[in-house]
Amino acid sequence: MKCNLSIAFASGLLIFFSVACAVGEADRHLEKLRDEVRTDLTGSLLPFWMEKVTDTVNGGFHGKVGVDDKVYPEAERGGVVNSRILWTFSAAYRVLKDPEYLATASRAKDYIEKHFLDRDYGGAYRSVPYRGMPADARKQVYIQSFFLYAFSEYFRAAGDSSALDQAIGIYDLIEKYAFDRDHNGYFELFTRDWIRSRERLIGEKSLKEEKTMNTHLHLLESYTNLYRVWPDSALREKVINLVNIFAGHIIDNERYHLISFMERDWKRVSNTDSYGHDIEASWLLCEATDIIGDKALEERIRGISIKMADAAAEGLWPDGSLATEKDLLTGHKGTRRSWWEQAETVVGFLNAYQLTGNAKYLDHSLKCWEYIKKNMIDHENGGWYSTVSESGMPGESDKAGFWICPYHNGRMALEVMERVTSLKIRNK
Repeated sequence: MKCNLSIAFASGLLIFFSVACAVGEADRHLEKLRDEVRTDLTGSLLPFWMEKVTDTVNGGFHGKVGVDDKVYPEAERGGVVNSRILWTFSAAYRVLKDPEYLATASRAKDYIEKHFLDRDYGGAYRSVPYRGMPADARKQVYIQSFFLYAFSEYFRAAGDSSALDQAIGIYDLIEKYAFDRDHNGYFELFTRDWIRSRERLIGEKSLKEEKTMNTHLHLLESYTNLYRVWPDSALREKVINLVNIFAGHIIDNERYHLISFMERDWKRVSNTDSYGHDIEASWLLCEATDIIGDKALEERIRGISIKMADAAAEGLWPDGSLATEKDLLTGHKGTRRSWWEQAETVVGFLNAYQLTGNAKYLDHSLKCWEYIKKNMIDHENGGWYSTVSESGMPGESDKAGFWICPYHNGRMALEVMERVTSLKIRNK
């Protein structure tokens, strides 16, 4: 008996020390990851946008900076990039308290309020010329969601009640005009005065494609962020509804990939797996259920999230990067790597590691960061390349443009910093 107890005790010690070593090793990797993303964020990424993209002549930010760092001062300025600049620098100030970040966020807010907001019909324009009058006055719900996201984050960071009012105003307009009361979910595009339009703007191939995964994903993140600072009961139900839309209609519950395009009644139309959206949604859904505090829904979504992370992992290349998408009809995966999918890969698999403790997810996250350091970051001129080839050569895509912004990579750094702190506290 004594012998058996001794063996059991020794085995227990071995397991204890193995686990302790594994936790210690993970902590070291996490600390290194946190320190490196912070260094890139504060020493390269944010300075690039403050120094290279800021327009000191016309106000706001330039609409385009090429891969060669050439500035195009007369380029059209998109609502996507301007709202995402506001979100990024607001969040950076909230986490790091650097007054330069708040000044840049305030610059973005002031420019948006002066040039993008529609004083007659509400909401925000899709784009403006470099001198400020609306170029595209249509109301795209995808873009409205980012203005909502940005204004709520500015309020969260700076406590400016006017920003919260702007966010709530956009939310009310989306619910009034874009919500589909017959089949649930949200429509995509409207004229300036909020009459529904059937034009295609984010990859739709036919008029059948009335519901888009992408817009619903960004409505989920923006509504969740608004609920953080404005815990309205009706908004809470809207967040829960969006989570259930994903669980019931947008997630393929056999394969756990997202369905990109659907008919109005949610019938599947698209035949593409979008790996970047899969991994991004896997953590945004967890964030939403965590913030609204519905424990049963939170537990359900955690299980789905892990399956989505595993599905997204099908798109990982041996070098640690994530493919953009796969054509289900041909099996073809594009080999060009894009900045935003890599950033979401780091966060999404770190989230899966937090949920499970399974080291494979941490490995995915760390390996993708190593890929980013080697290939996506412009170590000479600052910022990130938006695309690189299979061999790691920068593509022709701009470093700043209508869709290209500091939000995915900036958010990645801030999420890693906050999550690593949380994990270390838990491990203690």
